[in-house]
Amino acid sequence: MVSLNDIRAAQTLLEGIAIHTPLFEWTNPIEQRKLFLKLENLQPIGAFKLRGAYNKVASLSDEERRRGVISYSSGNHAQGVAYAARALGVRAIIVMPSIAPKNKLEATAALGAEIVIVGPSSEERRLRAEELAAEHGYAIVPPYNDEKIIAGQGTAGLEIVDDLPTVQTVLVPVGGGGLISGVAAAIKLSRNPQVKVIGVEPELAADARASLRAGHIVSFPAEQVSQTLADGLRTQSVGAINFEHIRAYVDDIITVTEDEIREAMRVLSANRKTLAEASGAVAPAAFLFHAHELPDTKINVAVISGGNIDPELLADLKRV
Repeated sequence: MVSLNDIRAAQTLLEGIAIHTPLFEWTNPIEQRKLFLKLENLQPIGAFKLRGAYNKVASLSDEERRRGVISYSSGNHAQGVAYAARALGVRAIIVMPSIAPKNKLEATAALGAEIVIVGPSSEERRLRAEELAAEHGYAIVPPYNDEKIIAGQGTAGLEIVDDLPTVQTVLVPVGGGGLISGVAAAIKLSRNPQVKVIGVEPELAADARASLRAGHIVSFPAEQVSQTLADGLRTQSVGAINFEHIRAYVDDIITVTEDEIREAMRVLSANRKTLAEASGAVAPAAFLFHAHELPDTKINVAVISGGNIDPELLADLKRV
C-alpha cells in the first residue's frame, strides 16, 4: 500500500514538472451545493497522467533508463510516459490500441515515442508490451497497477485538500484505478478520513464498481468497454494493487450513461478552462445527473482528469 510519505516524496519529485492545478468554482457562489473542478486538463500534456508517469520513470535506476521504457495506453498515459522520457533523455516505446483517438496518437508521436499498434483489448496491449520488454530489456511503466504511478497520481489529492480544507466529497473517474487509488489514499491519510471519495465510471465499463460490490476483481469484455466514448476508461479490469487501495479508501463507485457523459462535455466546453474529454467529464456528469446517489454534502470536488478532446467531437458538441 502506498503511504502518505510516498505521495509527498512524489510531490517533491514533480516540482517544476507537473502543474499544481487550480480548483475552479463551477457552481454559482450563492448555491448551497457547491462543485469545484480540479483542472487536470491544464497539465502540460492535457491530463493528470504526467504525475504518475514522471514519478515512475524518474524513480528507475540509471541502468533501466539506459535500456529504455515501454508502456501501454489508449492515449493520455502514453503522452505522460513520452513526456517524462523526453525530459529525462530516455527512449520510450508505447503500445497503443487501434481505436485510440487520432489526436492522442499524434501527440504521443510528437513527444518522440515509438508507437506499436495492436487491437482494441486492454489485455492485448499489456501482453504485447510485456513481450517486447522481455525481448529487449525495456523497463515497463504500467498505466495504473504500480505503487510509483499511484503515488504520483496521489499528488492531485494532496493539492485538493491543501487548497480546499473544507472539502466533503471528491468525485474521481475510474479506469484502471491509478488516479482514484492515489487521490483516495492522499485524502484519507492526510486529512479527516470522513471526507468521502466516490469513483465514477461509464455504465459500459463499470468493472470497478462490480469489483467493489463483489469483493474481488471482475473483468468486463473488451467488446463492451470499447463502446464507451470515454476512451481513457476502457480498461477491462482494475489492477490488483489499485483494487486494494479502492477497498481501503474509496467509499463508493457510481456509473453514468453515455448521454450523460456527452451532455457534461457539452456544458463544460462552454468555458475553455473546463474543456473536458469524455473521460474527464464523467465525474462532473455524476454531480449533474446523480445527486441522489451521492453524499448530501455542501462542498464537493470533481476531477477533470483530461482535456484532450478530439477536435471533430468538440465541433459536434458545439453544434448541438
